[in-house]
This record gives sequence, structure tokens and C-alpha cells, in this order.
Amino acid sequence: MASVASTYARAFADVVLSTKLDAQRATGELRQISGLLAESSDLRRVWENPAIPAEQKRGLLDAIAKRDGIEKVVRNLVAVLIDHRRVKYLDAVIQQLEKELDARLGFAEAQITSVRELGDAEKRGLETQVAKLTGKKVRAKFGQDASLLGGVVVRIGSTIYDGSVKGQLEKIREAISS
Repeated sequence: MASVASTYARAFADVVLSTKLDAQRATGELRQISGLLAESSDLRRVWENPAIPAEQKRGLLDAIAKRDGIEKVVRNLVAVLIDHRRVKYLDAVIQQLEKELDARLGFAEAQITSVRELGDAEKRGLETQVAKLTGKKVRAKFGQDASLLGGVVVRIGSTIYDGSVKGQLEKIREAISS
């Protein structure tokens, strides 16, 4: 599944960047269609049913695209997924697309976890520090974990920067025990 999603995501990222389409708008519109699929089991059954002619499926897609003002290239991607019976991979394609676009546009996604809710100024400060650390623009998602005791933990991809009190205590314990 990952390779299927990755293939479509890379191809669509090529289209988005070559046509200078707003990447956030494109992914937002794909999420909108994904939301419709999640909400409507009837729509999902129609688009996934091989007995229903492709023209009817695309007609339904065209009506949705017209009603919601969906970009033509976004509509075309969904049509290709429907035609190739891969619409069930739409969410995975969206996730891969976001990663692909982030990589191509120089963004890093950071998961920042702290013991308490951070204020706007603190969030901006942490984003700035992470941007300096990575050399990329940062899209941060913030979370909370009371077990940290204090400080923050930053995860960027598979790299973890642990500046928490809990992490420091773990290091001290390991140093004493070895």
C-alpha cells in the first residue's frame, strides 16, 4: 500500500509544483473529498463498486467538484484513483503527498511535546529554534505529556531531541548505573 500511495503522491506533487498550484489548497481539497468518503458509506460503495460504470462514478465526482469548487487537477487525481480502483488509498496518498511536498518545499514537520500548554510566544520561539537546528522551515504540531515533568521533547522524523526533565533524569540514572 505504501508504494501505491507513494507513487500517486510523487506524481501529483510533480503536477502541483509544475502548474504552480497552491499546495495547501490542493491537499485541503483532497482532505475535503476524503471527508466526504468517510461521512458517506453510499459514496464509498459507489466509487469502490466495479459493477458501476466509470463514467457514472466520474459524473458523481464532477458534480461534487463543481459544487465544492475543487481544482481540476485535484478532481483528475481522484478520478484516476477511482478508475484504477485505488480510491481506498486516498488517505494514504494524502499523507504521502504532504510529506513529499514538505520535502520538496523545504519544510520539516516537528512534533513538540511539553508538560503544559504553551503560549503563542513560546510556540513561535520553539519553532524558530527548531528551524535553526534543521535549516528548514518548520511546521510544528504541539502536544502535552505530564510525565515529562518539565522541558520539551522535539521529534523530527525519526530524530528525537529530548530536553525534558524526565529525559535528563534518565540520563543521570544510566550514568550512575554504568
